[in-house]
Amino acid sequence: MGKGNCKLIIHGGAGRLEGKVATKEQYRIGLQEAIHPAYETLLEQGSRAAVLHAIRLLENDPIFNAGTGSKLQKDGRVRMSAGLMDSMDGIFSGVINIYDVEHPISVADSLRAEVHHLLSGNEATEYARRKGFPFHDPITMSRFIEYRKALRNREKFGTVGAVALDDEGIICAGTSTGGIGNETPGRVSDSASVAGTFADSVGGVSCTGKGEHIINQAVAAQVIYRLRDGVPLKKILTELSKEGASRNHEFGLISLDQTGRFGVRSTKASISVLYALKDSHHQLDFTNGGRNLIL
Repeated sequence: MGKGNCKLIIHGGAGRLEGKVATKEQYRIGLQEAIHPAYETLLEQGSRAAVLHAIRLLENDPIFNAGTGSKLQKDGRVRMSAGLMDSMDGIFSGVINIYDVEHPISVADSLRAEVHHLLSGNEATEYARRKGFPFHDPITMSRFIEYRKALRNREKFGTVGAVALDDEGIICAGTSTGGIGNETPGRVSDSASVAGTFADSVGGVSCTGKGEHIINQAVAAQVIYRLRDGVPLKKILTELSKEGASRNHEFGLISLDQTGRFGVRSTKASISVLYALKDSHHQLDFTNGGRNLIL
């Protein structure tokens, strides 16, 4: 493969279901400010570095529900989750309900080299401190106000994610989230699981939406295993979204396969995945590429 085959797609959650902290244009700008430098990283350093770069930038942007700007749980605290996987070694690593760190995705990345690849809660945070990740308060005023208003619709959710294919054919997928907001402390989302984040040599997927629905449908894993069986990505995503809609599930996803074909899909018209993609031929986002995309 060559540099012209490099592909990067990122997402910033599920559109209007994210809460009222930013406009459509602000989301578009935020995604563009992340995808351009991350694409350069993809060309220079490969897929894993690009996914990490993109997600860290999105975690830094307070309009997205990950890292700084994460939603508050029922007890007024922020607990975050993140997962990361690539096709080079097939190791999934992640953190669940980690707190007071700036980049949950970086802690998830660090766990790749450990004996145990998935840590949660206090132990995840203690591990981060031992590894030199400093204290960081992710609560923003917008999210605090949102929490204080105790929104009637508590099924709001949000995530950021990225999937990349580099010139060596290595695929990487990563996801980071602040949860659905106002949830019961201890809830486990899909992001730090292979239901929400999965990559191997045939493709990569990052999901956004209601974690319980994503887990129940094993979304990311289902996409990858069907790709392994030789089913075209378009057919997989069409059938998956129809199944989700029939079960009243609420989720969306970004994906790519080993040939570089991209896919964006959701189960409902109300779930418009906030995505951006870039390769040597295309530069699209949710404002000009359509709600559902196969490229």
